[in-house]
Amino acid sequence: MDALKAQDPTRIGAYTLLARLGAGGMGQVYLGRSPGGRLVALKVIRDEITDHPEALARFRREVETVRAVRSAYTANLIDASLDAAPYWLATEYVPGPTLSKAVTARGPLPAETCRALLAALAEGLAAVHAHGVTHRDLKPQNVILAPQGPQLIDFGIARSAAQTALTEAGFAPGTPGYTAPEVLLRNEVGPAADVFALGATLAHAATGRPPFGHGEPAGVSYRAVHEAIDLAGVEPGLAALVEACVVKDPATRPGLTEVIARCGVRTALVEDTFYGGLAGLGQAVPPTPAQTPSSAPDIPASPAIPPPPAHTPLGPHDLPTTTSLSGNGLGHGYTPTQVTQPTASPRPRRKPWLIAGAAGLAVGVGAAAVLTLLPGGSDDNGKGEDGAAGPGSTSSAPTTAGSDESQLQPPSYVEQTNPSRDFWTSDPASQSGQGACGLPVEERNQYFQSSISAADANARYTSGKGRIGFRVNGLGPQSKTPYYVSVAVKPPHTIDADTGKPIQGGPQENLDLGYTSKPVAVSEEWVELTYPDDFRQIVKGEKYSDAIPVENDPGDWTVLFLHVQGPKQYASIDCRGFVAE
Repeated sequence: MDALKAQDPTRIGAYTLLARLGAGGMGQVYLGRSPGGRLVALKVIRDEITDHPEALARFRREVETVRAVRSAYTANLIDASLDAAPYWLATEYVPGPTLSKAVTARGPLPAETCRALLAALAEGLAAVHAHGVTHRDLKPQNVILAPQGPQLIDFGIARSAAQTALTEAGFAPGTPGYTAPEVLLRNEVGPAADVFALGATLAHAATGRPPFGHGEPAGVSYRAVHEAIDLAGVEPGLAALVEACVVKDPATRPGLTEVIARCGVRTALVEDTFYGGLAGLGQAVPPTPAQTPSSAPDIPASPAIPPPPAHTPLGPHDLPTTTSLSGNGLGHGYTPTQVTQPTASPRPRRKPWLIAGAAGLAVGVGAAAVLTLLPGGSDDNGKGEDGAAGPGSTSSAPTTAGSDESQLQPPSYVEQTNPSRDFWTSDPASQSGQGACGLPVEERNQYFQSSISAADANARYTSGKGRIGFRVNGLGPQSKTPYYVSVAVKPPHTIDADTGKPIQGGPQENLDLGYTSKPVAVSEEWVELTYPDDFRQIVKGEKYSDAIPVENDPGDWTVLFLHVQGPKQYASIDCRGFVAE
């Protein structure tokens, strides 16, 4: 909850505005007070998009949906203005943080709290579906943890079964990571898609991580369609239920009644101690502003709002913006996103960071992507260090709008969070070692350049050492944000740490991140690393094994360049490789 700004109106319709609750691409959400003293949440459409037919159609649909859906799990519509600008709707004010912000503040929820929350949200969705409406954008940002129980918000793209599509052809609704495969691939929207989003939302609550990883929408959507959800560390029974909700085939997902039954709750969610602590994160409502002597009796003066807190506000309402899922073969998507409120000082966050990718493609320069190696010998540039901090190391905070980015602490190491399915495959027809990676990078950086070259031009490609170089050409001295990069070198097969060679009789596909370098701050100057000297495998914050010589595992090796903000907060920005013969 933030104070009103100078450009904000003091009244909308009959409502006195008290504070800002959130903002997004479509407009602003305010906390308001009715003439009789009732608190409301007012969503106001921005003037510059009031002439956009689809934006207005979406907003009108939201008003109609909120009016039609009367449930204990949704905020009731109180008032709306749809005839002329400014267009707005007012719903009852629901105090409490969003699930997304609660997980950020407190970390993953206990398994029993997750079960109770899952059952409550499933019941809420069932009530919505009973009105013939599918939500279509269920995600942690659209769940408010109110003291009386979770509330579903933002029905901006909800739709009844009888309504025709208002989005353009090829556009899929929802948010990457929470949108079901059938929606992404065929725009088939139905109750089963809400069940998928429900499972993905609970996966985030149980792990504190994005359910299908972080990165650009294209990469996240690809994983949602083709890969398993991230449930590492989740209690097995709860993990099995979430997995059932997010199976790729919508026909095999459980119905909401079955989901509720499988949760097996015995007490009300509001009696859960952990949930009560989360609901208590909501900020207090600012005091009613006093009138000045010059104010008319029926027009209160501008409210005197206390200054915003020094920590990230836990306001309850977020508004959507739109973005594209171009380049992934899945069409485009309407992607509501949460807008981070300004903070006075950075603070650690527990969940993996969400990446805003820059336009453009990662650029590879220099020698051909074939690692040539120097037989035997030593390397004077070998660091001889583990490059890993101890288990007590603190993860650096991701940068947020308004934060002092210069305070970002250098990460000490990189540790794998999810199975790594990035594989570089060589082109047999190429004479210069060209190839391609099977997955798109998670974050685009048009200024990033990398090269893989020989430590010795006369070396054979069977043993010895190699050079890996990179820089950010265009970061500029004016940037105050350190840009940390780590390199991951991944053998083609799973490696036995004891022998340093592929596991005998075990799985051949290597889902490890591989051997990583210590993250380094990069600029326009080239950074050069030596493989294997500068690389280690890190597990639980400590060195697990040294990097193996490439001759131990002939085949196609993968080299990932990672933009790093913390030991478990990273995204691929370039994928290359080489052939070890």
